[in-house]
Amino acid sequence: MKTIDPKTIVLQFNDCINNRDIDGLAHLMMEDHVFIDTQKNHICGKQNCLSVWKEFFNLFPDYKNTFKTIVSMDDDVVKINGFARCSDKRLEGLFIWTAKIKNNKVAEWCVKNTVKI
Repeated sequence: MKTIDPKTIVLQFNDCINNRDIDGLAHLMMEDHVFIDTQKNHICGKQNCLSVWKEFFNLFPDYKNTFKTIVSMDDDVVKINGFARCSDKRLEGLFIWTAKIKNNKVAEWCVKNTVKI
């Protein structure tokens, strides 16, 4: 298998989030994918995460992430700084995302809120 730059995978994953593309997210997630939200809740397993994303997209159809910097921390961790926009102001703000990439897929997606806009 050809290794894809982890930053490219992160950008693809975010494009799927911004476009509410469940099939794309499914393609990019490991089976044992873990999502960690701003409250440090862990959602484990690809199918559980996809269910959460579907519900999230239904509740917040205009949610979008914009990345400002993307840095590879080591072979499998990418750190992203940016912001989120949404008509629901609770979801807006500056964020730091980290992604763990394995076998060209996202093993973990973590989001931390830094400052409200």
